[in-house]
Amino acid sequence: MFTTRPELKGTFGMVASTHWLASSAGMAVLENGGNAFDAAVAAGFVLQVAEPHMCGPGGQVPGIFVTAKDRTPRVLAGQGVSPAAATPEHFAGLGLDLIPGSGLLPATVPGAWDGWLLLLRDHGTKSLREVLRYAIGYARNGIPLSAQVVDKIGTVERLFREHWTSSAELWLPGGKPPVAGELHRYPVLADTWERLLAEAESVRGREAQIDAARRAWSQGFIAEAVDSFSRKAFLDDSRREHAGLLTGDDLANWSATYEDALIVDVGEWSLAKAGAWTQGPALAQQVLLLDGFRDQLSYVDGVPTARTVHLAVECAKLAFADREAWYGDTGEVPLDVLLSKTYTDARRALITDEASFELRPGDAGGAAKLPAMLDELKGRGTGSGAVGEPTLEELGLNRGDTVHLDVVDAAGNLVSLTPSGGWLQSSPTIPELGFCLDSRGQMFWLEQGLPNSLRPGKRPRITLSPSMALRHGEPVVAFGTPGGDQQDQWQTCFWLAHTVAGLNLQEAIDAPAWHTSAFPSSFYPRSWTPGEILVESRLGKSTMDELTARGHQVVDAGPWNLGRLSAVSRTGDGLLRAAANPRGMQGYAVGR
Repeated sequence: MFTTRPELKGTFGMVASTHWLASSAGMAVLENGGNAFDAAVAAGFVLQVAEPHMCGPGGQVPGIFVTAKDRTPRVLAGQGVSPAAATPEHFAGLGLDLIPGSGLLPATVPGAWDGWLLLLRDHGTKSLREVLRYAIGYARNGIPLSAQVVDKIGTVERLFREHWTSSAELWLPGGKPPVAGELHRYPVLADTWERLLAEAESVRGREAQIDAARRAWSQGFIAEAVDSFSRKAFLDDSRREHAGLLTGDDLANWSATYEDALIVDVGEWSLAKAGAWTQGPALAQQVLLLDGFRDQLSYVDGVPTARTVHLAVECAKLAFADREAWYGDTGEVPLDVLLSKTYTDARRALITDEASFELRPGDAGGAAKLPAMLDELKGRGTGSGAVGEPTLEELGLNRGDTVHLDVVDAAGNLVSLTPSGGWLQSSPTIPELGFCLDSRGQMFWLEQGLPNSLRPGKRPRITLSPSMALRHGEPVVAFGTPGGDQQDQWQTCFWLAHTVAGLNLQEAIDAPAWHTSAFPSSFYPRSWTPGEILVESRLGKSTMDELTARGHQVVDAGPWNLGRLSAVSRTGDGLLRAAANPRGMQGYAVGR
């Protein structure tokens, strides 16, 4: 099979991410004696500078990891909750039927800082300064912006000039958009990070310093600035100006935590995911559904057959219908039923040789309840073909996305992380901090009685979905991708290519990908298109024609446009591997 790059192999350490500078920073930490967690934190902060349209300091970070000593996968829960004032009544009083996808109203408690620092404190070895210095250096001295960042700034230039003037000051230096490839500086953000370090280093001891930095964020000057800025009103997706709801108390009352991972077994393989406050279990459901079709799944020269794609798409429709009906941060999601053999077999029996056009959640211990407004959301807003996380239009299509990174070291520490949010186009820049807040609150439904209904102090059901694969019970692969609702579909493409077709990490990432938009988007304006699938044209005309004959509404997404996967692995003999996505010419793996 043709691949764009070799699968990297070595024994010292591997870092793979969606940007080469982050991968290189992570590798520098490994070379300087750090472990996989130190490297991941350093890389994560660099991604906030290198891909500011994909993640930022005001965003969030979920992850899955194992340590060299504890081989049971654990989840890093770095997603903040909705503000105490974020009640359905408040939004009803504003005349809104959906939470806007931009501005200050959809902001949740920013979880990335606390999540990264919790991981560093408990499992890293380096000081906060040692891992943060790479991001500070790029912010202070400049980082070459990719064409993608510059294009994004261009789409929101009018919005910034006319309504979000603090963002214009940062992203339109000298009154003009930056030039791709030239250095762009973030002096205020660099100052913010240095101030956090100064607060940390006012105490002694590595762990005490990290905790001091966490307090400086949640109970100090960061919380004060967020509280003050949130009282102001700015234009958002509703085409009106609204003030935010976040307060300093919201930040002070939340911290990142760890959780048990959800693990499902499929033959010699097992899959570890985060719980139903993410969409992660949808990948587990797809994997279990597809296992019943194992003898019908096939690849020819690394390319899946039409039958394989059809079955994967139909399994995705069922899994994501269940996501819509059952998933949320409720503590009452019936995952034991949704992942059971009896339920899975019954759901699999619904799949025929023809494409389905219905949203069909199952009975998992009671009648499934879907949002009442789903019919009116069909085709609403952004239309077909979305591959990111949509928000503001008209003044500039404001589409954000996500980043991903994976790290493994020689000792066996293995981590997969999917940071996101706080995009430069999420909300106006907070002038004294140099970054903006996230917009994850748009993922809640305002209608009550649903698993993902808005409630104060609740996490939105996020799309961020890092993954880990175990073989014969041993954690061996960390992988993931940006892509909003598509994350756990593109990861299905990778899973099938690697575990069924036997392709190596790079071959599995390079293999043609696909996804369906036949279920409600998690992002404003929550549109969906029953029957639609997007495919990379490298599947071949005959495969696309057969899918069309089966009733799918096939959209040609081009040859190399779906997915931004990366992956690392470690086998029992100590051999390390890594691979990264060539699409967009930005993701890279490094290692030795």
